[in-house]
Amino acid sequence: MRKATSLTALISFLLLVLNSIVLYIAPHGRITYWADWRFWGLTKTEWGNQHVIIGLLFLLAIFLHTYYNWNPIVAYLKNKARKVRIFTREFNIALLLVIVCTIGAYAEMAPFRWVLTFSESIKDAAAQKYGEPPYGRAEISSLKDFADKMSLDLADSLTRLQNAGIQVEDEQQTLLDIAKRNNTFPQQLYLRMKPEDNSGEVKAIPLDPEKGFGNRRLDDVCHEYGVDLSAVLKKLAGDGITGRPDATIKQIAEENGIAPTDVFTAIRKTAVSDE
Repeated sequence: MRKATSLTALISFLLLVLNSIVLYIAPHGRITYWADWRFWGLTKTEWGNQHVIIGLLFLLAIFLHTYYNWNPIVAYLKNKARKVRIFTREFNIALLLVIVCTIGAYAEMAPFRWVLTFSESIKDAAAQKYGEPPYGRAEISSLKDFADKMSLDLADSLTRLQNAGIQVEDEQQTLLDIAKRNNTFPQQLYLRMKPEDNSGEVKAIPLDPEKGFGNRRLDDVCHEYGVDLSAVLKKLAGDGITGRPDATIKQIAEENGIAPTDVFTAIRKTAVSDE
């Protein structure tokens, strides 16, 4: 039993390492649900489920391992006089390491902040690659509600889906259910529902930034809303903000110690002044 416990702890630990790496690089949930992100054929939810169950198995194995090796552990806490002392030098070192890592992660201090920032940069790159949903949990909206929120003609959307070979039972089906039944994912349904825009018109800039605004490049945002990029850069510079056309709004905000909404405000003011 002692050997089986140790081997269980080892194997479950290795699986936890794998799950942790996958979840570390996995896109944010809204992206994975919208674009059906998978790694080795498994969704983020499936990786998360494994992480929880394997984690519990690892904890159980560690508990039994501690039980079977209690005497050696107690020996670690004995001083030279063979008396048990909780706060030995070794125990204090271990406790200090745990405290430093806990406080460092909470306060986002370097170098712990670097680990968290690197993870966010990977997730942000995935958002640019796979695309943001138009709003939170859009995939669980019924086809009718989704069309209403996106200002799409429901009848036209149904026709476009049918022409693309997508089977839809009724307008109350969720995008996620339709996607699963047709072996696709919600994002593809939305792309098939959208009418082709040949007007060349640009979107009116909203009062507040849209979902996923921070992950967009500055030049892409300006192009979408028909705002003069050079004028925006000049406006940012006048406000003491350094910006690059190929940088995301979030990157510009972080490099200048401001909020992404401050960059949006500068873009919007430029758009309004141009009008």
